[in-house]
Amino acid sequence: MDTPPLAAPRRGRTLTIWTPEDKAFWAQEGEAIAKLNLWISVPALFLAFAVWQVWSVVAVSLPGLGFAYSTNQLFWLAAAPALSGATLRIFYSFMVPLVGGRRWTAISTATLLIPAIGIGIAVQDPSTPYPTMLVLALLCGLGGGNFSSSMANISYFFPKDRKGSALGVNAGLGNLGVSVVQFLSPIVVTVGVLGVFGGEPQTIVKAGQSTQVWMQNAAFIWVPWIALVSVVAWFAMNDVADAKASVAAQAAIFVQPHNWIMCLLYLGTFGSFIGFAAGFPLLIKSQFPAVNPLAYAWLGPLVGAVVRPFGGWLSDKVGGGVVTMWNFLVMALAVLGVLYFLPKGAGALALPFGPAAGSFTGFFLMFLLLFVTTGIGNGSTFRMIPVIFNQLALRGAAKDDAAQAAALKEGNVRGAAAVGFAGAFGAYGGFFIPKSYGSSIAATGGPEAALWIFCAFYLACVAIAWWCYARRDAAMPC
Repeated sequence: MDTPPLAAPRRGRTLTIWTPEDKAFWAQEGEAIAKLNLWISVPALFLAFAVWQVWSVVAVSLPGLGFAYSTNQLFWLAAAPALSGATLRIFYSFMVPLVGGRRWTAISTATLLIPAIGIGIAVQDPSTPYPTMLVLALLCGLGGGNFSSSMANISYFFPKDRKGSALGVNAGLGNLGVSVVQFLSPIVVTVGVLGVFGGEPQTIVKAGQSTQVWMQNAAFIWVPWIALVSVVAWFAMNDVADAKASVAAQAAIFVQPHNWIMCLLYLGTFGSFIGFAAGFPLLIKSQFPAVNPLAYAWLGPLVGAVVRPFGGWLSDKVGGGVVTMWNFLVMALAVLGVLYFLPKGAGALALPFGPAAGSFTGFFLMFLLLFVTTGIGNGSTFRMIPVIFNQLALRGAAKDDAAQAAALKEGNVRGAAAVGFAGAFGAYGGFFIPKSYGSSIAATGGPEAALWIFCAFYLACVAIAWWCYARRDAAMPC
């Protein structure tokens, strides 16, 4: 005999009934639908991160291709996507309840075609004006913006005891786009893999030797995948009817102190991940000139992305507040390790002990540890946010079933908005961390001042996570 309440979610692309906390519903219908949406969301987010970070590869190659841009201009090309992406995340975090997760995933993924095609055309002509390149760099922020809407969307599909794992998988595998674009781009530009569709090769000069490259491939290689995933998302994903909400309903998060506390903690985790990823090659080159940074830089974002689902899973088991607190402590210690292994050169704030010439092996291992902890922290903080807002909503509701259900719906909407907004806030680390390195080197002769500030910030996050979420009598244990 048919059971209409459970069959209803498969009618059309909009799920009019969606109750993942109902164990019977979850087992019979919910889990399969949620996983389908998750596994389409993952490649969409992967492509968004790849397009967002493509300038980290393209910018360093422009001088060799004949583009007469200054060092400062090249820096801004690499930094502009982080600024625009972080800002777009603020708006993207509210789009899923307004447009629908299926529609917005398809539309926002399709917009990545604009910078991907634009960059592929522009890099083939050394006379391309710098303002054009800067606009294309800013448009890559469309990829950065997608993270907030993607995470907000997936948070609707899973019950609270599975949110950490699901969000960890979505973000962790999506974050792999950062590592893959840094690893794959130097390979695909060396061959005409796109044939007649890829355009003519350019000549790049390195150490007096000329080599043919197809720099446009760094952007063009993503175009067919973007188009494919956009179509799949449109026809195979779902919109959740209960996720509909006005901007005003979502804006309630701005008067909630926990929203701002979690933004700060997420700045320490994801802001560190994306900032370290953007600045790692430059830092290696400045401190260990004999080392080829492109041979190592991609490994950091790789381990940080791979371990993120573990952070969500671990938080589901022992609590996000506890994991986040200990994770920040390890981050602070890892920064001290980086300081220990840096060369003791012109930096005014260098440690008075440690190898005088530095140790690249030690430096690199400490940074890998930092990337691991950023990944774990990304997973744990994003598990905390929906749990916090669900608890806040349920605490103020009457104990009858109807009131509790209405409160849970409100908590899900606000939690999803907070997930998106925290993602926006944290993304500014992608600009400020590399900029801090540059400012520290200019002011003191080395990156030590920036690293000391990072260490102090992580210790402050330890105290905040312990007081608000991890201690026995915390006001909001989670």
